Amino acid sequence: MTVDPYWLTTERLALRRFTALDLNWLAALYSDVDVTRYLGGVKSRLDTQVFLDDRILRYYDQHPGLGIWMTVERASGACIGFHLLNHIRGEPIIQVGFALAKSAWGAGFATEMADALLRYGFLELKLPRVAGMASLQNHASQQVLRKIGLERRGERSFPHPDYASQGAMAWFERDATEWLAERSRSVAPRSTA
Repeated sequence: MTVDPYWLTTERLALRRFTALDLNWLAALYSDVDVTRYLGGVKSRLDTQVFLDDRILRYYDQHPGLGIWMTVERASGACIGFHLLNHIRGEPIIQVGFALAKSAWGAGFATEMADALLRYGFLELKLPRVAGMASLQNHASQQVLRKIGLERRGERSFPHPDYASQGAMAWFERDATEWLAERSRSVAPRSTA
């Protein structure tokens, strides 16, 4: 009997936990200047290893239900990026986010899985609020955050070194009650009377 490694799926995508064996893939992603332009820049293999160990692998056990997960295209089995639902570093705030390899850009993958993760956060984890942030120049990511139902609430800066160099970032958030009410109205059955 095989165990399905995917814990969250959509029509085209699946999420699974990262493992130590994903270092080569993650190092390649973080070596791409275009992909990392809004992620704090290129990371060396050593810095990627530290990120994988500290921010991804250890985080799973420290914060059950939250994390950064490998995003896999179900049809091909290809690893195309990652999606996250985790704490903003140095803050108690839970964020939703994503990064995709260039080959996966423009296909709606970021929105598809970010929407599923937000739903999971609100419905399964019962999170009262989820935030999102994006570089002020990263209009594509800002659009994804809007599409999944987060609302732009100005700009914020964070003191943690992972974010400080970015300066002010576009800030999005949404309360669970508002998001769930909006979603229930959009799928409510229509009267035929």
